[in-house]
Amino acid sequence: MRKNVQLIDCGIISFSDAWDLQTRLLEEKSALKIQNRNRPEDEAVDIPNHILLCEHNPVYTLGKSGSEENLLMNMGELGLSGIDFFKINRGGDITYHGPGQLTGYPILDLEQFFTDIHKYMRFLEEVMIKTCAEFGLDAGRVHGLTGVWVDWQTPEKARKICALGVHMSRWITMHGFGLNVSTDLTYFNHIIPCGITDKGVTSISAELGKKVEMEDAKRIVLSKFEEVFGVNVVKI
Repeated sequence: MRKNVQLIDCGIISFSDAWDLQTRLLEEKSALKIQNRNRPEDEAVDIPNHILLCEHNPVYTLGKSGSEENLLMNMGELGLSGIDFFKINRGGDITYHGPGQLTGYPILDLEQFFTDIHKYMRFLEEVMIKTCAEFGLDAGRVHGLTGVWVDWQTPEKARKICALGVHMSRWITMHGFGLNVSTDLTYFNHIIPCGITDKGVTSISAELGKKVEMEDAKRIVLSKFEEVFGVNVVKI
């Protein structure tokens, strides 16, 4: 029987508000898992799974393994530009989120799926690869690098179209992916994206030479998420 994953479409939301929501959902699931350990198996409470979709106001986020040297602006310049900056608990280095980027945060109890974080990352990548294919783009993986890329067969030409970074506690995930749909790519000029100096960043719209609507991207991403993870996404 296919599991349900509850969709929360947050629209445009600040990064801090989305982070708070993710944290609350993770803590609620974690508390339920602890309670279930003290219950008979037939009295265990179902732990729901969620996926949050949103666009953020312009923000740079730095993962726990990243370097502030990859932010090419000082705090004063950030303040004047109106771009937020957060150090956060996901893996990876620095990236940008903003309007035109579909940011997704699956809050999943992986013990209901598989307890393999690397497999989880590859599944997220596969969702994005299949999504790009629906738009007529050949996207794939670059050996040794997390994320999804176009021109992936020629590493020196590869351009990242989707960044990934996650955090996990008690096998519950948070953070996720940032798919550049119609993102203003000039924001990436002020960082070394993901700490990678020799590769560019792109978007679906830039590759196609026309604007792609966010609602179309959401619909396709959710369809591919259902396909890859074998779930039903239910909007709440």
